[in-house]
Amino acid sequence: MKKIMAGLAVLPLAGFAFGAEWLTFGGNAQRTGWAKDETKLTKENVPGLKLAWKAKLDNESKELNSLTVPVVVINLPTTKGFKDIVIVAGSSDTVFGLDAENGKVLWHRKMEIQGTPKNPAGHWLCPNALNATPVVDKRARTVYVLASDGRLHSMNFINGEDMIPPTQFTPPFAKTWSLNLVDQTLYTTTSQGCNGVRSAVYAMDLADPKRPVKLFQSNPSGGAGIWGRAGAAITSTGTVVVETGDGTYEAATGKYPDTVLGLSAKDLKLIEYYTPANRAWITKKDLDMGNMSAVVFPFKQWELVAGAGKEGVIYLLDAKSLGGADHRTPLFRSPLYTNEDVDFASRGFWGAMAAYSDAKGDTWLLAPAWGAQTEGSPAFSIINGAAPKGSIMAFKLDVKDGKPVLAPAWRSRDMNVPEPPIVANGVVYAVSSGENTRQVDGGGKLFSSKDRASTPTGNATLYAMDAGTGKQLYSSEKTMPGFTHLAAWRFRKAGFM
Repeated sequence: MKKIMAGLAVLPLAGFAFGAEWLTFGGNAQRTGWAKDETKLTKENVPGLKLAWKAKLDNESKELNSLTVPVVVINLPTTKGFKDIVIVAGSSDTVFGLDAENGKVLWHRKMEIQGTPKNPAGHWLCPNALNATPVVDKRARTVYVLASDGRLHSMNFINGEDMIPPTQFTPPFAKTWSLNLVDQTLYTTTSQGCNGVRSAVYAMDLADPKRPVKLFQSNPSGGAGIWGRAGAAITSTGTVVVETGDGTYEAATGKYPDTVLGLSAKDLKLIEYYTPANRAWITKKDLDMGNMSAVVFPFKQWELVAGAGKEGVIYLLDAKSLGGADHRTPLFRSPLYTNEDVDFASRGFWGAMAAYSDAKGDTWLLAPAWGAQTEGSPAFSIINGAAPKGSIMAFKLDVKDGKPVLAPAWRSRDMNVPEPPIVANGVVYAVSSGENTRQVDGGGKLFSSKDRASTPTGNATLYAMDAGTGKQLYSSEKTMPGFTHLAAWRFRKAGFM
């Protein structure tokens, strides 16, 4: 049965797009999720948030996929005056530019796709869909969009017209993740072996007219998927950092499952890596690290990389030497904070974390935890009620014995599958997705997209919380009737026929 969907994009944060640009997933190349320049929304006025607009977009869903996380470009001169433009891409290879003030579609592009996938029917792991969040180069007036056939489109973000002809970036119908752009080099990642494409990191040199592409396979024989929502994160020195999923481990032959990899800019040569000491157990229990994207941020004398995964622990790594001399030594490994049940589908840390510094100069890390906090784990200083389904966990960075550590500060209210958080002006925003994340039934049979989409666990709900305490300041409640899948800021309601 074919799923038909009209994408529903919702902008509940009236004013957010006007105060700060958001040109890439997580707001920057480090994927911190920190909107440093946002000033209009405050802890005082956030409780009065109201729905500003909603827009139904002409996009057909592919399995569970619909719309990407949007990017926002502000203060653009157009024939209709200065505009703030929200750009969102759709699973059926569509792209939309919307007026941030009222949600009206300013332009719409349906990209022409070349070739056909090996499995045209697809499934929820390999939907043959556009999946990568676009990225904006404001100086070049360009938004880069990666279509399902692996071709990169360079569009004028004011009118959607091609700046140059499409260029092949990845193999066709791979499952690609959020684009990143640093020093005229574009990055993406692939996972799940879709259309026979191995898991890898890809880099395209936009400064070269020929646009050459480099790649690094995380496991040439298969596995080690890189499927964190944010794709690759980039350090201040240009190191490309990704987390990989399960697979056969053999460093001598270039097989790096359940590992944090550090690759050189542009040519993607392996520089550093960190593999947890219990990697074999992580792989055996399908507790991917590949389901998370790393976040890079400064703290005192270090540039830190924070990583996590389904296991339910968080690692702090030195960006200059991820795993130390033996590739197995982190600066800090947290206790088990979630997933006491060792559940491979609906527990642990998923998606992406956020990192920021507050007005006092303290550094914080925010992690979306699926499921309850583990009994016996360190207590949070502030708890905002029981959280059996999930929560945002907030940690304050500290130093102990000369190394950085995470001190549990607060845990949010109960959240039904929390998505990656963002923080702006002392307020943390996070979406509770309401998605049915179960992958198999009681007999071990794999659920279909229809099975999962027709049995959501709730509706998507946006929460705003005090960044210092986790206290709820706002809830969108039932404003958004549908659930969201692997996307923190846009929502859709699925239908089948």
